[in-house]
Amino acid sequence: MSESPDRTPLTRAFFDRPVLEVAPDLLGRTLVRTSKAGRIELRLTEVEAYAGAIDPGSHAFRGRTARNAVMFGPPGRAYVYFTYGMWHCLNLVCGPEGHASGVLLRAGEILVGAEQARPRRLSARYDKELAKGPARLATALDVALSLNGTDTCDGPDSPLSVLTGTPPPPDQVRSGPRTGVGGDGAPHPWRFWIDDDPTVSPYRAHVPRKRTS
Repeated sequence: MSESPDRTPLTRAFFDRPVLEVAPDLLGRTLVRTSKAGRIELRLTEVEAYAGAIDPGSHAFRGRTARNAVMFGPPGRAYVYFTYGMWHCLNLVCGPEGHASGVLLRAGEILVGAEQARPRRLSARYDKELAKGPARLATALDVALSLNGTDTCDGPDSPLSVLTGTPPPPDQVRSGPRTGVGGDGAPHPWRFWIDDDPTVSPYRAHVPRKRTS
């Protein structure tokens, strides 16, 4: 990167916009994870938008539940969920309060704190693979359900925050179908990534699960 990332924190107003505006605008921003172990800073390179009640791919498509309650706001909160019985995924809630939507953080480049992430990601051969995928990102940053509902706009003492960073030029932003989303939500081109960035995860189409008898 040719310039130092802007360290101005993103305000709640940034997240209080339609999800399809927020998602691509998160590319190049700096996600900060602060814990007793230290500080990790990650440049976001790949995200996916999920639009609540109008989106069959969203956890909130069928309404509010105990699991997805954080998605209903306020904007700027972290929505963390557990999937496949082994992985966590990190989302940022956006849009007006009461209308569930969020952005899944799929991949990024660790700028600061890679020495903390490496022991959590022993299968990563190179640092560019430490956060290459949503579960890997959450694992590298030590994100668990205890962070669900964290306010990323709560100041420097928050365990999760987002800085302005260095957004890419518009001609470097790409979009396409979301990874692993099937059904009516499959065609939506709501995955956004920085073109040719080595930390972006490979696209995988949805594969229906086979039921066992």
